[in-house]
Amino acid sequence: MWSNVSAFIQKHKLLPEKSSVVVGVSGGADSIGLLHYLYTQRQEKHLTLVVAHVDHMFRGKQSKEDMLFVQEVCKQRNIPFESKQIDVKAYQVKHKLNAQVAARECRYKFFQEIMDKHDAHLLALGHHGDDQVETILMKIGRGSSMSGVTGILPQRRFGKGWIIRPLLSVTKDEVLAYVKKNRLSYRHDPSNDKDNYRRNRIRHHVLPLLKEEFPTLHEKFQRFSEHLQEDNLYLEELTQKEWNKVIKTKTNKRVVISRKPVLLMAKTLQRRGIHLILNYLYNYRIPPSLSSVHIDNLLSLLESEHPSGMLHFPDGLQVLRSYNECTFTFEDVKFSPYRATLEVPGTLILPTNGVIICEVWTHYKHNGILEQNQAIIDLSNVTFPLNVRTRRDGDRIKLKGTHGSKKLKSVFIDGKVPRDERETWPVIVDAQETVLWVPLLKRSSFEATEETMGPVLVLTYKKS
Repeated sequence: MWSNVSAFIQKHKLLPEKSSVVVGVSGGADSIGLLHYLYTQRQEKHLTLVVAHVDHMFRGKQSKEDMLFVQEVCKQRNIPFESKQIDVKAYQVKHKLNAQVAARECRYKFFQEIMDKHDAHLLALGHHGDDQVETILMKIGRGSSMSGVTGILPQRRFGKGWIIRPLLSVTKDEVLAYVKKNRLSYRHDPSNDKDNYRRNRIRHHVLPLLKEEFPTLHEKFQRFSEHLQEDNLYLEELTQKEWNKVIKTKTNKRVVISRKPVLLMAKTLQRRGIHLILNYLYNYRIPPSLSSVHIDNLLSLLESEHPSGMLHFPDGLQVLRSYNECTFTFEDVKFSPYRATLEVPGTLILPTNGVIICEVWTHYKHNGILEQNQAIIDLSNVTFPLNVRTRRDGDRIKLKGTHGSKKLKSVFIDGKVPRDERETWPVIVDAQETVLWVPLLKRSSFEATEETMGPVLVLTYKKS
């Protein structure tokens, strides 16, 4: 068995010589077996070992006895021992997590602290081949992405160092045989005997049947995991290259992408690109409740002929599509209406980071085509004061060159203005609430012409 472990360690370069290794030891057979193996290798590889143990305080006196047991094991072998009792239930309630996720977060945070304290770059954990099979089956059942189905990696980045899992090449039975052969004592967690958790149900009822049919199942799953990881690394490089062209803006809580370039990509790059964004926004802690169904719904939203739509993802992430833009945001999508009086002449800074500049000309003197961000208003046809405000239900604008009018809603739709921008778009009105101009979109019949006599008002809108 342990020749397999040594070959696995060598293949993945898990244990460089002279490494400082923090070993996560719960007191169970897996972690005790791992600790013993690393202890036998310490002189040959010049390893420095530190044991880290977390008492999650789920089982009261029993879990405290686990901690004291691991402490005694370390004392007998003169291995530095670090432990911590953490009220995981309180952490669970505070952060609204299930028990397993809360325990994992507390445990890994402590491991990171111990690695930093001892300047260790490796964290060794006792996951074995059966754990790998269980994990992949659970992720397939939950509808995880292809990158998620990869399962448990032999090594992965963790803080400034790496997590390593040297036992992935062996089964639980092989670990127990090693522990028995070396007459190692270990603790048993009775919660592992219960079928309360899905993993336990798979371990007790599904895995035995599969292993009976396929005795080397763990080897095949490990090979599958490694091949999938290789494919993922290659596809991730392609995805990052393509999606760099897609992302328009990016902050910690908001990412905006262009829709059309995404639709031209292969499906696998579309899905992986979305996962890159989700990993970034969720800070690489994607909620377990987010599944492939969310990704499918998002792809349908991007492909839809309808120009707008909205999806709600776990933990408050909103996805909004408006024409050819798609926004992922944790920010509240709220719009505050505003109204402000225009000083003539003068400059008005808008709440939406735009600016309206007002000038008075004694007569119409414009030559050439008027810029889209400008309007020249015939002062003889308007009632002062003039105001800038956000749109209202029922707003219409009298169109230049016609006798008709048009709803502002239609003006925004025709102009393909994103829905979240329509609510704060400036609208210029006079004292009678008559719409004189919708900047960048539509001019009204109140505009001056070359035949206009007397002074005119020149409005210029600059969008910050």
